Amino acid sequence: MNICCCWVSSMKFPYLGWRFSRPFISLSSSSRVMSIQNSSSSLASISTESKEKESSPWLIVGLGNPGKKFAATRHNVGFEMVDTIAEAEGISMSTVSFKALFGKGFIGDVPVILAKPQTYMNSSGESVGAIVSYYKIPPKQVLVIFDDLDLPFAKLRLLPKGGHGGHNGMKSVINHLKGNVGFPRLRIGIGRPPGKMDPVAFVLRTFTKQEREELNFTLQDGLEAVRILLLEGFDKSATFVNSAKKIKQMGSIIVVNSSRAIAAERYATESA
Repeated sequence: MNICCCWVSSMKFPYLGWRFSRPFISLSSSSRVMSIQNSSSSLASISTESKEKESSPWLIVGLGNPGKKFAATRHNVGFEMVDTIAEAEGISMSTVSFKALFGKGFIGDVPVILAKPQTYMNSSGESVGAIVSYYKIPPKQVLVIFDDLDLPFAKLRLLPKGGHGGHNGMKSVINHLKGNVGFPRLRIGIGRPPGKMDPVAFVLRTFTKQEREELNFTLQDGLEAVRILLLEGFDKSATFVNSAKKIKQMGSIIVVNSSRAIAAERYATESA
């Protein structure tokens, strides 16, 4: 089946509320003022670069396929993770731009752009590359979230960089970032297909009731991991992800996460 999606070739990119321009410095005819400006030019340049760096938003991209037909399938867990973040942080995803469902907001005091490419999985990079190029977002501030057949179901893995691992969506992203693989990625395990089932058919399957319950826990872990990544750094976020242990008890899945328990206790104390 040949699935295609048409887009208007001439796209206008709307202003999203962040300014990346250098500050305006007025000129004066006074030699004294000019002397002061010249002597402090190096400091002004450093200060400006620092402010621009601080103002650069994070881009958080979830990979998946558009349309109701693919909603809630294994291949779309990247979309679900972005939806979870958007709902928790109050970020609207109603804008369509850069060939993606698009939202802007903040996590803590960090500006973020959330995106769900609508190009179909194998062309996801068209959207990601356009956003990164337009806003000049550094690769280390581009987080791509996607499904992984090679991870056990509902397991998370956060990596600072790497290849595509055979994932077509990631292949496209890397290609449109000109081969750059130095961006973080959050992989969500969907498990291996049973028996001799075709992997293509498997990734387009929906979840069982028990799998859905377990996945919902994982999405909450992913939300906390993203918050920690943006506010406290990669190392602490990776530690959080790797500390998540899942055990079976009386036929149910119980998620044990000491970091989450500490966070919950802290929030409860602050709310009291």
